[in-house]
Amino acid sequence: MNDPTSARPRDPIVIVPARMASTRLPGKPLADIQGAPMIVHVWRRAAEAQIGPVVVACAEPEIAAAVESAGGRAVLTDPDHPSGSDRIFEALRKVDPGGRHDAVVNVQGDLPTIEPGAIRAVFAPLEDGRVDIATLAVEITDPAERDNPNVVKAVVERDPGALRGRALYFTRATAPWGEGALLHHVGLYAYRREALERFVTLPPAALERREKLEQLRALAAGMRIDVAVVDAVPLGVDTPAELDRARALLAP
Repeated sequence: MNDPTSARPRDPIVIVPARMASTRLPGKPLADIQGAPMIVHVWRRAAEAQIGPVVVACAEPEIAAAVESAGGRAVLTDPDHPSGSDRIFEALRKVDPGGRHDAVVNVQGDLPTIEPGAIRAVFAPLEDGRVDIATLAVEITDPAERDNPNVVKAVVERDPGALRGRALYFTRATAPWGEGALLHHVGLYAYRREALERFVTLPPAALERREKLEQLRALAAGMRIDVAVVDAVPLGVDTPAELDRARALLAP
């Protein structure tokens, strides 16, 4: 069992998974946003968080070339990985076979406007040695999100108004029932290295298959996930309209 008094990980790394395949926006890592590919914007934001070195885990060499031409570091990974978690684990083993980095922050490659503070926020719960994995959520203010199955809700045990708590469940349903805030889950994660190593060996859980939510695999295995509550859901770019919005937000 992890020691609850242990300090935060001493040598974390940030890994950004990226691949060209996308149903709604093919080739989106290289989509131009104000003169730079989207993946370069994400890499820069992750570096600005100043958590640790940043590596882009690429499925294709053209993504690696774009990152490296901007001064970043990239590593090629198997294009057929079933999830971003598998991709970042392969990248971690390639860039750090000796196991120096004791935590990994996973920043999705389609978040070109992500605030560096949000990346720091997802890492913070690992200060508690009992926490295996950390993630983010935002309180829902738009009534349309409450019943939208595309908005994943984090069910979190926390004191009223607290900005951190322990995840009990994640669901596409409207939960929990009754009065009080609902939390929109944001898919950024920070893993202790040993937690990521364990997670990628686990078989899919029954509720994971039913809800189509990978994080339920960790909960089913008894792993602890804590949630940090932040102010805003970062813009994920999955469609041409969202790409246009990102370009507008990043306009000089």
